[in-house]
Amino acid sequence: MKEDTKNYCPRLSVYILAFNEEEKIGETLESVNWADEIVVVDSFSTDRTVEIAEEYGANVVQEKFQGFGKLRVAGIRHTTNPWIFTIDSDERCTPDAKEEILKIINDDHSADAYLVPRRNYFMGKLIRFGGWYPNYRQPQLFRRGKMTFPEEDLVHEGYILDGRLAKMRNPINQIPFRNLSEVLRKMDRYSELGARKLKQKGKSSNIGKACIRALWTFVRIYLLRLGFLDGWAGFVIAFGNLEGAFYKYAKLSEVNRIEELESKESQAV
Repeated sequence: MKEDTKNYCPRLSVYILAFNEEEKIGETLESVNWADEIVVVDSFSTDRTVEIAEEYGANVVQEKFQGFGKLRVAGIRHTTNPWIFTIDSDERCTPDAKEEILKIINDDHSADAYLVPRRNYFMGKLIRFGGWYPNYRQPQLFRRGKMTFPEEDLVHEGYILDGRLAKMRNPINQIPFRNLSEVLRKMDRYSELGARKLKQKGKSSNIGKACIRALWTFVRIYLLRLGFLDGWAGFVIAFGNLEGAFYKYAKLSEVNRIEELESKESQAV
């Protein structure tokens, strides 16, 4: 259960995005149970995710998945405190990161938003190369009212900041994949969302572009960013990203072709 630690952290809300994360979310909640408020933004999980979150005293809210941008905005909306820390179900706040967060939110001279380094583990080992460390995403710690997310972003969402940006020194941990099957499932899902995002931007694609993008992704991660130094895990990461890039542009090409055929058929009627 969530312990009462308001004396240590009276001004911080944490929100967590979740969907069918019963195998991971318990450790995530445990790592932030010192916060004043925890909100789990769930997208109608069918496993024990909600039950586990409630056992830790989290406030669970349901939001239909319409892209990660909308979910992150919902996370802000459902929290109440002046500082917000967003952490995903595959991430763990470390003790050192906790102490740094507490210092930041209790310092009037702190920046308005902080990028948080992530230390990734995959296939049982710490990944040091391939762009996986330090691995930043959007700022994860920020003052209420100073940052938000573009709601139209389906995946790999950006952020809108009205204030000063800084970086935390201490990393959190991330375990992005439980096994190779999850790599494949996430690759399929994220390539679908990525194709839809490119479509929104009016981008086009073809088989040549899909192949070039895929090969460049592999070269960038495995060679230029030294992913080969992580051994077999580094190769799997680079190859998985190759597949993700290929299918993202292949799916975009497929959608464009279908729309073109439908347009021609409607004109012919």
